[in-house]
Amino acid sequence: MLISNAYAQTAAPGSLFGGIDQVFIMLAMFGIFYFLMIRPQQKKAKEHKAMLESLGKGDEIITQGGIAGRVVRVGDDFLSIAITDNVEVQLQRAAVTVLLPKGTLKSL
Repeated sequence: MLISNAYAQTAAPGSLFGGIDQVFIMLAMFGIFYFLMIRPQQKKAKEHKAMLESLGKGDEIITQGGIAGRVVRVGDDFLSIAITDNVEVQLQRAAVTVLLPKGTLKSL
């Protein structure tokens, strides 16, 4: 009486490609994420690893904590850096973020 009957709608017409368009969109999204996010991060990590392996005595560095110094001794996992005269600090190799050009730290 007061409520009219509800009838189901007819099915929407199907895609011409049968679902392949959705797979293509997913692959395109993955490709975009790979080239914009994953690949640059891998490249940056590879460059950082190469920089850490090339560290040697006399190199001037900056650590993650912002400490600048000159490398005095190089070990397998640790470095000794001179911060000022008579002050040396040991730190892990992975804590080095920047390799400075020679002559940047004049006071040491």
